[in-house]
Amino acid sequence: MAEWRIAPRAPEAYIAALHDLHPLTAQVLYARGWTDPDEARAFLNGATTPAEPFALGDAARAVERILTAIGRGESIAVYADYDCDGVTAGALLVRTLAALGAQVQIYIPDRFEEGYGLNVQALDRLKAQGVSLVVTVDCGARAHREAQHAHRIGMDLIVTDHHELEGDAIPDACAVVDPKRPDCAYGFRHLAGVGVAFRLAQCLLRTARAAGMARGEVTEASLLDLVAIGTVADVVPLVGENRALVRAGLVRLNDKPRLGLQALIQASGLKVGSVDAMRIGFALGPRLNAAGRLESARAAYDLLMCEDPARAAELARYLDRQNSERQSVTATVATHAERQAMEAQIRSASGENVPSLLFAASPDYNVGVIGLAAARLVEKYHRPAVIVGVGGDEARGSCRSVNGFDITRALDECRHLLLKHGGHEAAAGFTARADALDALRERLGAIVEQWRPAGGWQRLIRADAEIALDQVDERAITELQRLEPHGQGNPRPTFVVRNAVVTGARRVGRAEGENEPPHLQLRVADARRVTWDVIAWRMGDRIGELAIGASVDLACQLSINEWSGERRLQLEVQDLRRPVAGS
Repeated sequence: MAEWRIAPRAPEAYIAALHDLHPLTAQVLYARGWTDPDEARAFLNGATTPAEPFALGDAARAVERILTAIGRGESIAVYADYDCDGVTAGALLVRTLAALGAQVQIYIPDRFEEGYGLNVQALDRLKAQGVSLVVTVDCGARAHREAQHAHRIGMDLIVTDHHELEGDAIPDACAVVDPKRPDCAYGFRHLAGVGVAFRLAQCLLRTARAAGMARGEVTEASLLDLVAIGTVADVVPLVGENRALVRAGLVRLNDKPRLGLQALIQASGLKVGSVDAMRIGFALGPRLNAAGRLESARAAYDLLMCEDPARAAELARYLDRQNSERQSVTATVATHAERQAMEAQIRSASGENVPSLLFAASPDYNVGVIGLAAARLVEKYHRPAVIVGVGGDEARGSCRSVNGFDITRALDECRHLLLKHGGHEAAAGFTARADALDALRERLGAIVEQWRPAGGWQRLIRADAEIALDQVDERAITELQRLEPHGQGNPRPTFVVRNAVVTGARRVGRAEGENEPPHLQLRVADARRVTWDVIAWRMGDRIGELAIGASVDLACQLSINEWSGERRLQLEVQDLRRPVAGS
C-alpha cells in the first residue's frame, strides 16, 4: 500500500506573478520548492551559476601531475569502471589527454575476473607495460590498499570518483578528486563519475589553452554528449549542476553526437533530435551497460571512441543484441532470487508476509545483472534487496535500497564480514567470503529491522497537486516538459485525480517475466464528462478492482501518446485506489 503525499497549493499571488505560465506549471514549481517567482522562472529557463572546476579538492594538483607526465612523455593509463558512467568517463578523459599529446591507454577491469574498482594485479600489469601514472574514473574512493601498493611499485595514482569515502579516510594518492571528500569545498556533492572526469578535463583544457598546449579537436562542448549519457545512466540526482550538464549534453547529443552514439541511437530505434533523458535511461544507457554485464565493457568503450561508420554500426548492433540477452538473463535471475528471498525466514517483526530484507544468493547468478535483479525486487516489494553471486570461496553482492535506508551505511556496520564494499545511499556492492554469507544475512536483517520506519516500508508517492481533468490540455503538458531533464531529485510531475469514473478497462501487452503481470489500459471520465486514456504499467492484475461505472482515485503523470500519426492526451498511472469518503 502506497502513501500519497500531496504538496501544498501555491498561493494565488504566486500564480499571478507567473501569469505567463500555465497554472499547473506554476504549481509544480512551487511544490518543488521554488517559492520565489523569479527563482522559479530562472530554474524553468535553465539559468545556472557557472561552475568553477578548480574548486574541486586536489583538482589543481591532479592537473599539475598530468601535464608534467605529458611533458615528459610518460605513459598514462585511465582506469575506468565497467558501467556506463565509468565507460563514458574513460572515453572522455582519454579523448582529452590524447588531444593534449599524452601517451594514454584505457584499462577497464573484467567484472567477472577482477570485480569492481582498483586491484593490485592490474596495477602490476600496467607497471610492467611502462605505465607510470594511473588516473581512475568512477572508482578508487576507498582504494587505500591499492594506493599503498602503487607507492611500493613506484607508480603515481590520481583518483577521480564520486562515491562515498570510508569515513573521513582519503586514499594516499597524488590527488583524490571527489566532491564527497569531507574537506572539499566544491559545494555540489552529486556529480556522476563522468561529471567529475569532465570537471578535471575542463581544468586540463583551460590550463593547457592558457599555456598554448591545447588542440582544437577536443573542446569542453564536444564532451558534453558523454556527460549526459553517463550522468543519466548512473541515476544521480538531476538537480543543480547535473541538470545543467545534462541539458547541455542533450543539445549536443541531438545536434552533433559522436559517430558511435549516432550508430547506437539508430540501433536503439531512435532518431537524432528526439533523444531525451528518459530515452537515455531506457535505451542508450542499458545498451552501453549490457556489454560489461555479460562479457567485457570494452565493446561499449570502443563504440564511443570509434571513427569508422561501418565499425560503429557493427558495434552498435552487437550492444543491441547484448542488451536483449541481458534482459532475458536479468528476468531469470530476478525470478529465482524472488522465490528464494520470499522463502527466507528473515521476517519483519510486525508479522508482515514479506521479508523485511530480500536476500538471495546462488552460484548460478550472473554477477553482471544481480544489481538489476535487486532493483526489480525493490520496485515490486519496496524492501531493501541484496542478491549475491557465489563463485567458489568468494561471493559478490549487489544491493538496492528504498528511501530512508542508507544501504552503504548498513554495509559499513557489517565491514567485519566483508572483504570490500562501497556505493551510495540507494545502491552498493560488496565482496565477501562465501562462508560469511549466513552471518551477513542475519546482521543485515537485524539492521533493517532496527532502522525500519515506524510506519513500515511504505512506498511514498509525492504528488505536486490535486487536479481536475479539465484543467489539463496539450499546452500544459508541453510546458511541463520545460522542467526536464527528469530523474532522481527532479522526477516527472505527478498529480492526483479524484473520483474518476471507469468507462473501460482491459489488459494489454505481455509480461516481461513469468511473475510480472501485463499492463492495464483504462478509459476514465470526470463529473464534467471529460475523458482520458489511461495506461497503468504492470498493473493488469488489478483489473478486478475496476468495475465499469465505479469511481477510482489516480496518482498519475501526464503524457501525449503518439500512435499512427495521432496524438492523444494520456494519464500514466503510478497507483490507483478506491475513493476515500469525503475526498
